[in-house]
Amino acid sequence: MLPHRPPIRPMLARSVASIPAGMAYEPKWDGWRCLIFVEDRRVTLWSRRGTEMTDDFPELVAAAADALPTDCIVDGEVVIIANGRLDYTKLATRHGAGERAARLAVHQPATFLAFDLLAVGRDDLLGQPQWLRRDLLLTLLADSAGAIVPSPSTTDLDLAQQWFDEFEQYGFDGVVAKQRHATYTPGARSVFKIKHSSTADVVVAGYRLDRTSTLDHPSLGSIQLGLYDSRQTLHFVGVAAAFPSDQRRSLAETFNELRLAPGSTDYRSHPWHPSRADQARIPSDVGKRGADTVHLIDPTLVCEVTLEATTPAPMPGHADLVRFRSNSTVTRWRPDKAPHECTFAQVQPLTSAPAAGLEDWLAVARQAPADPPPVPANAVRTELDPTMDERG
Repeated sequence: MLPHRPPIRPMLARSVASIPAGMAYEPKWDGWRCLIFVEDRRVTLWSRRGTEMTDDFPELVAAAADALPTDCIVDGEVVIIANGRLDYTKLATRHGAGERAARLAVHQPATFLAFDLLAVGRDDLLGQPQWLRRDLLLTLLADSAGAIVPSPSTTDLDLAQQWFDEFEQYGFDGVVAKQRHATYTPGARSVFKIKHSSTADVVVAGYRLDRTSTLDHPSLGSIQLGLYDSRQTLHFVGVAAAFPSDQRRSLAETFNELRLAPGSTDYRSHPWHPSRADQARIPSDVGKRGADTVHLIDPTLVCEVTLEATTPAPMPGHADLVRFRSNSTVTRWRPDKAPHECTFAQVQPLTSAPAAGLEDWLAVARQAPADPPPVPANAVRTELDPTMDERG
C-alpha cells in the first residue's frame, strides 16, 4: 500500500534570473506536469491541479504498467515529440480527448519524462534528499524504454548553461535547478526555474475590462495584442494583463475614451470586426455582450511586451501564424513605432528541426554516468540559500 493517496500537489518552482551554482540541473520541459501512481498494478495519472488524466494517455498507462514496480509514485512531465522537438500544440489536443485518445496515442504518442520519485511500496521518500530520490529513480527505470524515461540531469553548471543557450531549438522552456539535499515539499515553490524570454513590439487593437469594473470604478482587465502578416493583415496573438492595481483605473478610463462605438463606420472597418473572422485571427469575444466582451480601439497604439513562448496557430490561408502561449507583460509604450512595423518576423517559430533530433539527444544523455553523491549537507553553500543545513 502506498503511503500517499492521489492526488498529491507537486513541488513547484519559482523564477530566478540566472542559473545558480551548486545544484542539480534538468531541462524545463514544455509539457504537462503529471504524477503517476501505480498501486496493485493499477495505473492512474494526475495533473498538477489534481485532475485525473488517466484516460487521456492510454499509451502511458500501458508503459507505466510495464516499466514500473507494483507500488510507486513518480513525478514528471508529459510531452509529445514530433519532428525532432517538443510539440505543445499536439499535446494540447490530448486534453479531454475521450474516444479519440486511443487513436491519438497511436499517431502522436506521448512520452513521460520522469524526474522525481515520491514513494516505492510502503516507503515514503518525501523526506529524503533530492540526490537520493534521483538515484532511486534511475535504479527504478534502469531497464525502462519507450514512453517512460528519466529526464536528463547534471550537476555541471557549464553544461546546464549550454542546455539553456542551445536547446531552445528543441522547444525547451529553460532549465530547472534543484538543491541536492532538499526534501520534497508538495505545493511549495522549492526549486528554481530559469526560463527563456523575448520581447516584441505589438499593436494594441482592443481591450477587456476587469469583471469587477463598474461605471463609477472602471478597471482594466487586459489589452488585446496583434501582429501584421506579410499581407498586412492584423492578427490577434495574445493579451497582456499584469498591470499594477493602482494603474488599472486610469488605463480603463483612457481606453474607454478610445473605444469604437459598435455600429460606427470605424468599428465596421476595424480589422477585427467579426465579419472578418475568415480573414484574420480575432479575439473570440469581439462583439459579444456581457462582462467579458472585447472592446475595439483604433489599432494605432504600439507597446513592447515580454513573452515566454509562442505556439503555432494556423488558419486557412495563413499557415505560419503563431500566438503567445501565455499572457505577456508590457515593458514600455512605443509612440515612436509605426503599427505596420509590428510583424510576425519578430516571433517567427523555427521552421526546421535541429540536425540531431530530441530523441537522439535523450538517448545519448541517458548513457551519461550518474552524478556522485554530494558532499555532506552542512558543507554545502549555494547562491540562493547560504544558510542551508542538513535539512535542505
